[in-house]
Parts: sequence; structure tokens; C-alpha cells
Amino acid sequence: MGCNTDKSNSKVENPEFTATEKKSDTLTKHLKPFKSELPTIGLLMYNGVLQSEVIATSDVFTKPTEDGRQLFNVVTIAETENPITTEEGMRFVPDYTFDDCPKLTALFVPSAYDMYAQVHNEKIVNFIKEKNKETEYTVSNCAGAQLIGKSGIADGHKIVTWIGGGEQLQKDYPNLKVQNDSLVTYIKDGKFLSSNGNLASYIPALELVEIMASTEHRKFVESYLYLDRLQNWKE
Repeated sequence: MGCNTDKSNSKVENPEFTATEKKSDTLTKHLKPFKSELPTIGLLMYNGVLQSEVIATSDVFTKPTEDGRQLFNVVTIAETENPITTEEGMRFVPDYTFDDCPKLTALFVPSAYDMYAQVHNEKIVNFIKEKNKETEYTVSNCAGAQLIGKSGIADGHKIVTWIGGGEQLQKDYPNLKVQNDSLVTYIKDGKFLSSNGNLASYIPALELVEIMASTEHRKFVESYLYLDRLQNWKE
């Protein structure tokens, strides 16, 4: 459990046991198997993506239940199998491409600081259109709303984008019901969820995990993430 474990009653480590542990396969024990019976959460990625908007969703949906059960498959998807480079310079290797992506229960569409390349990439826009036909939920964070607007899948629905981006989003996609981003952080309208992005990306993830699992599981995830410490933090 790492930093989430209460070590107040822990025993002194046996040096021989510790040495054996260090030689163990640390990759295998962290791999989460794809279970076809579970809902699948898809995280769209592309070069320049804001990594917090990918990590926020994975943070929430990969947490097990209190008794250790896996509730969701969480997969990353990109146009090709090549590693993508985030805005922050980290490299992420996608699990699937647009061609072999499994059926998704929910698709999360993140943002970049410059969305021109993504909005003008027909393969990305068409992928969102096609996946929206099968998803129960489609989520955008920050300027990911531009890809939702370009795809036309949420025409007539309420949506919010990054703080300061709503006016232009409304001009570009007049069929969207763009909300006042200075007042609205998150909104759900039917199957569509959206937020201002960055760390606010945790909000639609937590809201959706509550819908798809339970209020109790959401509270457990929040405690797992020490969310109360962040909310109540003082210098």
C-alpha cells in the first residue's frame, strides 16, 4: 500500500526477507489485468497533452475496492503505438491505438495548450465520433472541449472548458451550450461531463466513479488519495 499504509504497528524488517523482496519482479505485481467483464475507461493521449489530465483519471479509476477488488479496466489510447510526449516532457506509451482499441464504457478527452494540431487531425476527431457511439459517458477536460465541439457529438448539450476559453469555444461551435467558465468548474449533461481541466480533472473522474460504482467507493478513493489533506492544507 506504500504511503497509504498505517505503519504504526509494523514489525522490524527481516534483512534476509528484504533482500529477497528487492530481487522480485516489481513490474509484474503492478500490472493490472484486462478483464473483459469490467467497464473499460479509455484515456485519449496525443503529443503535447497535459499529463495531469491523464493522471487524474487513472488515479481515480485504478483504485481497488476496500477489499482489494479491481472495478475497472483503465487503458491509454493514441493514434499510433509510438510513445507520446506530454506538455511537461514525460513520455507515455499507449496501451492501444485507434485501430485496436477495445470497446469503451467511458472516454476521457484531455487537452493541450495548443489544440490546433488535434482539432485539425481528422483521425482523432473521427475516433472520438466513433467511440461516442458505444460509450455510456464521454468526458472532456479543459480544451478537450474543442475536440468535442469539432466532433459535433455534444451539440445541444452543456459543456465547460478552461477558465477564459468559453467565449471562443462558443463562437467556434455555436451548437454547444457553453457554460460560464468563471463560475462553472464542472458540469454533467446527459452522457457528457466536462471540467476546467488541470487538477479540476479529478472532479469529473470522482463524479463518474461514484455514478459507476458507489458513493462509498468514491469516499474510499478520496481517502486513498489523501484528498482531505489537500482540501484542508494550510501553509
